[in-house]
Amino acid sequence: MSEELVNDIKEALIPINDPHMGISIVDMGIVQNIAVDGDQAEITLKPTNPGCMSITRIAADAKIRAENVEGVEKVIITVEGHAMSEAINEMINK
Repeated sequence: MSEELVNDIKEALIPINDPHMGISIVDMGIVQNIAVDGDQAEITLKPTNPGCMSITRIAADAKIRAENVEGVEKVIITVEGHAMSEAINEMINK
């Protein structure tokens, strides 16, 4: 079931585009990992630029879309490789 849920979450994230490139965050490799444990999903995002101004919006959109996937109750987003990763992760996962 968890592999199917991972695929469902990935599908839900495909429509989110990098606003500067107009390409899906999945296709660009910004989505580094999706892990599922029961009804909780953990998504790791890594922007292409450590100063990316759009990663907060991307992270928020990813969290909302993943939470709307059937079978997912909680989503934790982890942004890595960004100058403000710690602050973004704290804000997104409140």
